[in-house]
Amino acid sequence: MTLRIRSGEQPDVPLIAELIRGLARYEKLEHEVTLTEEKLDRALFGERPYAETLIAEDDGRAVAFALFFHSFSTFLAQPGIYLEDLFVVPEARGGGVGRALLEKLAETAVERGCGRLEWAVLDWNEPAIRFYERLGAKPNAEWTVYRLTGESLRALAGQ
Repeated sequence: MTLRIRSGEQPDVPLIAELIRGLARYEKLEHEVTLTEEKLDRALFGERPYAETLIAEDDGRAVAFALFFHSFSTFLAQPGIYLEDLFVVPEARGGGVGRALLEKLAETAVERGCGRLEWAVLDWNEPAIRFYERLGAKPNAEWTVYRLTGESLRALAGQ
């Protein structure tokens, strides 16, 4: 395996969309995916990019990706990196690709002066949980994540 990790670029939008759909299938959340390549292109490469991607390639073939963005800790007075998605195609799992992506993200966080790298994992995803804990990651069990979407979000916005 010749693994290369690179930043995603605008021509990668169809590939990134395909990997996102693969992640959704794995997480049994395909029904929640409403992305279009046009929306993804604007979000990643438009006037105000909201996220960045890393793509892992094995001998030139994309086998994984990570999508992340900056957060901010008021307590640390430092930025952080929030890993929204990490996905390795099934045939490449167990070969160190996920670890390589997380190493690159950790390196990016340190280079950018970030105080933390964090993410969420589905509670049923035991293989991922064990993998993250082997890396030294700790669950943040004191916090519960809340989310507003759709009609609830629009109602709060007065729309």
